[in-house]
Amino acid sequence: MVRFQHSFYLYGLLLLIVLLLVFVVAGYRRRRSLRMLGDLSLVQQLLGGYSRRRYVLKFAFLFLAFLFLVVGAANLQIGNRMEKITRKGVDVMIALDVSKSMLAQDIQPSRLDRAKQLISRLLDKMSNDRVGLVVFAGNAYLQMPLTVDYSAAKMYLGSVTPDMIPTQGTALDKAISLCQESFNQKERKHKAIILISDGEDWDNNANTTAKKAYEDGVVINTVGIGSAQGAPIRDPETGAYKKDAQGNVVVTKLNETELRAIAAAARGVYARLDNTDQVADVLAGKLSSMEKKTYGENLYTDYASYFQYFLGIGLVLLLLEFFIPDGIRKTAWG
Repeated sequence: MVRFQHSFYLYGLLLLIVLLLVFVVAGYRRRRSLRMLGDLSLVQQLLGGYSRRRYVLKFAFLFLAFLFLVVGAANLQIGNRMEKITRKGVDVMIALDVSKSMLAQDIQPSRLDRAKQLISRLLDKMSNDRVGLVVFAGNAYLQMPLTVDYSAAKMYLGSVTPDMIPTQGTALDKAISLCQESFNQKERKHKAIILISDGEDWDNNANTTAKKAYEDGVVINTVGIGSAQGAPIRDPETGAYKKDAQGNVVVTKLNETELRAIAAAARGVYARLDNTDQVADVLAGKLSSMEKKTYGENLYTDYASYFQYFLGIGLVLLLLEFFIPDGIRKTAWG
């Protein structure tokens, strides 16, 4: 198994795009300035041996050096010893609402960001339970199947945005159904769903779906996020508020009634997300009170690190970039 010990450092790779843009813009401005002086090839000959080829080569070394240094900081690891680990826990599917209404900021910094914080805190409190992730809006998608790799779960969680689902809406029933399908269908207990949403269900089929899930042995806990007063939805690209067909600003409100009904239908608990730590404790307590199952998994218990190779290559590339001159040095006779 291959993994990165510090995967959050990989976000530094986004700076490579900035570095490339700076290089392209600087090159364009340089050529434009030279053209203003006269014929481009003639002006370059008068620049005292300037070599564009070496200039590009220096940038390539710098670009690759940064790439290797970032990967080295993330610490690539490969598992070299696998053991069968026996655990006792429950299977937990987390269904996260990623509809546009989750961008509302009546809960700071936004409903979606606060929901992510809650899931991260809950993962910190879990140890033996298997966890999976479903994201939903107008449709539902399996983002991560059941696993005990909580670091991988956090990595998947970090990549969640409303743009990943083209169909807008809040299909709570589809989210519940997909979570139910992700469990072992031969078992009729040890299964729980944590549904996190503002509760604005457009189909109103969730209560019936929740009852069917409970009949299959699934307990559903719901978390409401938002306020009763509601808030407008700001478009992250334009900064403008979303409006309806009549030109009125759309206000999204928390629908606690729907979420409470779902939790009641599937013998779970409902919690409103005001204090992240308190809600995480409530959910963790509910999961710990459930009957556990014993299962064995083959897991890598020892990993070999390879960060030193990437850091070494990155430093060598930096040295090469430093010692390569920008131009061709002219001798005394030519």
